[in-house]
Amino acid sequence: MAHEAQQRYSDLVLAKLRSELVLADDVVFNNDYEGDPTAGAVKIPVRDAEVEVSDYDKANGISLSNGSTTYDTMVIDKDKAVNELIDKYDAASVPDNLIADRLDSAGYSLAHQIDTDGATTLLAGSTVTNVAQLSAATIYNEIVNIRTAMSKANIPNDGRRYLLVTPDTLALLLNCPEFIRSTSLGDDTVTKGMVGKIAGFKVIEWNDTTANLAMIAGHPRFATRCHEWAVGIKVQDLNESGKYIGACAVQGRRVYAHKVLRSVAIRAVYAPGSLTITLASSDAGKTVATVTAGNTGSTYAYKLNPSSRAIYNETATAYGGTSLTSGTTKIEVSEGDVLEIVNLSSSKVVAVGYVTVKASDIG
Repeated sequence: MAHEAQQRYSDLVLAKLRSELVLADDVVFNNDYEGDPTAGAVKIPVRDAEVEVSDYDKANGISLSNGSTTYDTMVIDKDKAVNELIDKYDAASVPDNLIADRLDSAGYSLAHQIDTDGATTLLAGSTVTNVAQLSAATIYNEIVNIRTAMSKANIPNDGRRYLLVTPDTLALLLNCPEFIRSTSLGDDTVTKGMVGKIAGFKVIEWNDTTANLAMIAGHPRFATRCHEWAVGIKVQDLNESGKYIGACAVQGRRVYAHKVLRSVAIRAVYAPGSLTITLASSDAGKTVATVTAGNTGSTYAYKLNPSSRAIYNETATAYGGTSLTSGTTKIEVSEGDVLEIVNLSSSKVVAVGYVTVKASDIG
């Protein structure tokens, strides 16, 4: 019976999690991978070239072509847990409505964290576009420019391209005559979270405060997410803990990872701009980051694999990063790490940049 309850609770939290994800599966990320995430890594099929088409010779047939599908390894780098105390009840007597409340909250919290980590991966693996301060008069042209760049990069224009827009950017779109509200599209074309369309993009409101970020444009074919329960949700009695008396806890662990497969398919748009960062190998296991553009002054701080992202005008104390000297500071990293660097002016964040560490960046 305990196993049945654990499966039921896990299913309930998973349903809540999926309903709360803004960067949703099949909308922003695909789930095309092979293997078991709980084993620590999965394989992602990657194929940039399409199947070759040739003239057919009735007498001699046609020569075989070789497929170009390869498999990238995606390391499962996130292991998140919930461990919510329920006081005054043991596991057998806790009311159903109290369990339901904790399960609902667990699903919401997990979704928020997965969205945050997924967006950080998108930003670190994206092609960055820096634009001037956007207005209702200029935003449509900027989106058309992004659309053109994606089409030239052979990103499918199959109705699945998306724009994740911040509330301030959405406010500009709502005053843009080219914006088509979701109420005008018909229920059969409206994706979860979609507020409208513009220039062929599904527009999804995304309540994000990353410094200077206006939107992310992309296609789900070129970014992968996998997530699975490492330990399913259960109500754990704590009477044998030696510390808690007459108490229990809602517990569970979920492992997940994200990966951008093609940088030109994911476009991060910053207004007025972001930092441009290059990495170079240094001592064994270390890299050196150099800020080459987008900075005001030369005061920087950084975080590795940030659990939340830098906010414009955030104080240096609130940000809490590690001081960095461009081109000098040696940072201990691993392949696949995300490096966030902020530029500080008057001890406040004025710009931010993200980069994914490659093997060639490490000494």
